[in-house]
Amino acid sequence: MASVLERSEDPEKGPPPAANDGDGYRPSADEPFMNPRQLEYFRDKLLGWKDAIHRESAGTLSQLQSEPLREADLTDRASSETDWSIELRTRDRQRKLISKIDAALRRIEDGEYGYCEVTGEPISLGRLEARPIATMTVEAQERHERNEKVSREE
Repeated sequence: MASVLERSEDPEKGPPPAANDGDGYRPSADEPFMNPRQLEYFRDKLLGWKDAIHRESAGTLSQLQSEPLREADLTDRASSETDWSIELRTRDRQRKLISKIDAALRRIEDGEYGYCEVTGEPISLGRLEARPIATMTVEAQERHERNEKVSREE
């Protein structure tokens, strides 16, 4: 069981390196924003992330089907069930993450990727590198979160 949990990635940590990292390319502020090479870089990064999530999910499913969940000892059984519960919650978060990745891929196709959905300003390359599903600039995201917090408190 531990092997499944050790493999699990926190979906909030971000994607694995892009598949095209082998050529050493990294988007730069010195080139036109969201030029074809940058778009291809982020498309590859998103597709790689999605593929990694699918592979992990398949591994979880395979292990779930092959390993018995019935331990003889009640403490071992409780521990095993807790581990699987955590694993399945992680997979659920990743399922939701896949829909965000798909939305980012659609934005690439529509020519909207990399621009804030609130202000229309470019999202920094550093932010997109760390979180390629980002839809807002840091400033717009902070405003959104502050407004959300205020509305929850009311």
